[in-house]
Amino acid sequence: MISSRIRSHLTAVKTLLNDSGYQETVRQVAAAMTGALRSGGKVFFYGNGGSAADAQHLAAELAGRYLLNRQSLAAWTLTNNMSALTAISNDYSFDEVYSRQLQGLGVAGDVAFGISTSGNSPNMLRAAESAREKGMITVGLTGATGGKLRSLADYCICIPSGDTPRIQEAHILTGHILCELIETELCGGK
Repeated sequence: MISSRIRSHLTAVKTLLNDSGYQETVRQVAAAMTGALRSGGKVFFYGNGGSAADAQHLAAELAGRYLLNRQSLAAWTLTNNMSALTAISNDYSFDEVYSRQLQGLGVAGDVAFGISTSGNSPNMLRAAESAREKGMITVGLTGATGGKLRSLADYCICIPSGDTPRIQEAHILTGHILCELIETELCGGK
């Protein structure tokens, strides 16, 4: 089983290596995020379950550092404030847990970056809708089809797999590539 999972991981990564559409979308997302950060905007990451952990991971890479010693970048995750998550879920519904936060924190030109293997979670869709209403740049990082999130995102990075673990592995690889592209553009570097 171990060898089989490593082989399926390598197959998924090799697919990305040969997918010019994926690579171009990653470049475009990095440019949009860099532009927002350069102009004083913020990046808000959010997701459910393992994708929430990835959201936290990527926000930390930008707010702290990825590879370069540099000033902190304005990256936040909407998954961390337990009081907000439970209050919004209780008073409204879990479908509103990210959209309410974006309504209060986001401004036009900020980036709303949703991570979802299916692209169909109602709270992810509501967040993208709210972000669009505010004039934010919407990004989806999803599985193969992009789900319903694809049509709500200005940019959708779709990992060409239907296997959740392989999608999630490719999500963090993609996130790391984005962090490096952003750091290199904003700070110089490798």
